[in-house]
Amino acid sequence: MTGKNRFIAVIGGSKASAQEITLAEEVGREIAKNRASLICGGKGGVMEAACRGAVSEGGLTIGILPGDNRSEANDYVQIPLVTGIGYARNIAVVKSSQVVIAIGGSYGTLTEIGYALQNGIPVIGLGTWSISKNGKM
Repeated sequence: MTGKNRFIAVIGGSKASAQEITLAEEVGREIAKNRASLICGGKGGVMEAACRGAVSEGGLTIGILPGDNRSEANDYVQIPLVTGIGYARNIAVVKSSQVVIAIGGSYGTLTEIGYALQNGIPVIGLGTWSISKNGKM
């Protein structure tokens, strides 16, 4: 993959701890430094922090929004995509990426992790859900 063709999703809660915010911003910076584009749900919390980090390093940020209004995007989303499909947009966030980085999060993050794994998209988890099936990882 060349830089222009690398898309990395950062997923996590719109309500996040200070530690998750710091981590997400650093992840966003590293994504931009490695010349990949950052995809997220476009809202606050982890998503906003990751976008802020990416923008600080000259990176490209894409927010796939649940609603009908571009103004819902955080201030660091450069390309806001409105969907009007609510949480179903989580599928678009995941399917638009080659790698997913999950930071913290709640049930929405868990569904995105599930979509990624179901579609063979690698997931990197940082302080997020631990997944097992029948007691096995």
